[in-house]
Amino acid sequence: MKYSRWYSTWYNLEGMKTAISVDDQLLGNADQVARDMGLTRSRLIALALEAYIRQRRQEETTSRLNRVYGPEPGSVEKVVIRKMKAKFRSTIKDRW
Repeated sequence: MKYSRWYSTWYNLEGMKTAISVDDQLLGNADQVARDMGLTRSRLIALALEAYIRQRRQEETTSRLNRVYGPEPGSVEKVVIRKMKAKFRSTIKDRW
């Protein structure tokens, strides 16, 4: 019972250990950056993964929004928008 509690606490604090293959030059650059930032290699890689995942999610959200809202308005829509803006301006001008 004590072992499982200790392991559970350690596991949650440390995260999952994994092995990956990385180009030697890339790993050397990562080690240098980690030293410059005062981080461990693992922490640097974790931060880089978090940033990459966050950026990818933002790009996916932008892509979905672009699909929903579509391309630029067509010529008929532009005319309607121009008329709506003119009406809005005249309404505001009359009130002030």
